[in-house]
Amino acid sequence: MRLTIDAGKCTGHARCWETAPDVFDIDDHGYALPLDREVHEPLDEAVRAGIAACPERAISVH
Repeated sequence: MRLTIDAGKCTGHARCWETAPDVFDIDDHGYALPLDREVHEPLDEAVRAGIAACPERAISVH
């Protein structure tokens, strides 16, 4: 699956990173860094949890 983050929607809660730190990166203020990459097993469950944790729905899966 392809994972993207709309950094313009992120408000710095860092919930994605707390849920899946191996997948998501944040800056020093807690904002998600732009991301456009493929992710594979076994990260799929963590990725889905990180997506669900984002209150702004800034993370998309294609």
